[in-house]
Amino acid sequence: MNTLAIIGAQWGDEGKGKITDLLGMNSDLVVRFQGGNNAGHTIIVGDNKIVLHQIPSGILHENCISVVAHGVVFEPEAFLEEMKMVQKHILVTPERLKISLNATVITRYHKLLDSIREGKSANKIGTTGKGIGPAYEDKVARRAIKVKDLFCKETLTNKLTIALEEKMFLFEHYYKTEVPTLEEEVERLFEYGKQFKEFVCDTFSYVDDALTANKNVLFEGAQGVLLDIDYGSYPYVTSSSTGAAGIFTGAGVASGIVEEKLGIVKAYTTRVGEGPMPTEISEEIGDRIQKIGNEFGATTGRRRRCGWLDLPILKYSVKASSLTSIALTKVDILSGLEELKVCYAYEIDGKEFDCAYPGLDLAKATPLYKSFKPFNDKFDKENTYTDELQSYINLIEESLGIPIGILAFGPERSQIHFRKNYFQ
Repeated sequence: MNTLAIIGAQWGDEGKGKITDLLGMNSDLVVRFQGGNNAGHTIIVGDNKIVLHQIPSGILHENCISVVAHGVVFEPEAFLEEMKMVQKHILVTPERLKISLNATVITRYHKLLDSIREGKSANKIGTTGKGIGPAYEDKVARRAIKVKDLFCKETLTNKLTIALEEKMFLFEHYYKTEVPTLEEEVERLFEYGKQFKEFVCDTFSYVDDALTANKNVLFEGAQGVLLDIDYGSYPYVTSSSTGAAGIFTGAGVASGIVEEKLGIVKAYTTRVGEGPMPTEISEEIGDRIQKIGNEFGATTGRRRRCGWLDLPILKYSVKASSLTSIALTKVDILSGLEELKVCYAYEIDGKEFDCAYPGLDLAKATPLYKSFKPFNDKFDKENTYTDELQSYINLIEESLGIPIGILAFGPERSQIHFRKNYFQ
């Protein structure tokens, strides 16, 4: 195969960064196709913990070129700070990192609007306050600032004037908040643009040329299918297409085909922010999983809600993004627990459902569980597991109808078992 996609199959935080990092060893390109610096992909290399937000997770491999495609909303200041951090670990040159000239720019007005809305809203979504939603709003409204606009002051001034017409009314008359002047923001963005201009190019044609040359291209998604603006648990979602569809709108694949779609699945379920979560555990064992798993958001530091593995939402994710295999992560966190459960279906209004289709009200769902004999694996032999863990794996594969191609039992590159060959 030449094309592989990494897709979060739950509510994000599944461990996509370390899987992308590992598969990046055999990739020519890693392409980030949506989201912004609301994502946090954590990679552990030896004693180094590296958290990436906008730069693709393949950046730590010298043989791999990282591409920030046009579907990403790009925050210049945060990007430059991230670059400084990455440069401490590996040299990043314009030959190794490409930024789309058509990516939408996040301005300070977007971040202010995002934070104010969340703070004043009676029905909080759980946004990160990074300006992601307002930036995508401008994109859809055809008034977005694009990366290429940062290199001409006149163009930037004209476009930002248009983008601010409604926002300034809101800031002055509705929210009554002081904001940076147009001139200040133009100057700020223009100066930032100078610092990364050499990294900017037409990434669509760049990816197209790589695919034509039969290069190995890995598409990296942020968040998860259940946070997708169309396929997720609306309205508690992000503002981009986090599933496989986002690859075609946010990066482009000339053939229209991505050969392998690898869904990243945590061995249990977590969720940050608001919204229904049928398998959430309120008992002591939920707190234990949260502590052992260090379940805090890489971007916000917020505590993640924890629950048992939810097969109905995974079945939906497989269908919604045509997933072809699974990477099961954080299996080690469940090892040694006194009890182990898996939700195989929901009961809603007296009826049983084994797939979390969007027509179902998850807030009304009562999870139906199958109990397992707990496993206590040390993962010292590759692809060799206790009967108890093998039963857990078998149920997931049989329920989803696709194989578990990767098993991860820790944050290190060495703590991953491959059960299927990718890019071979």
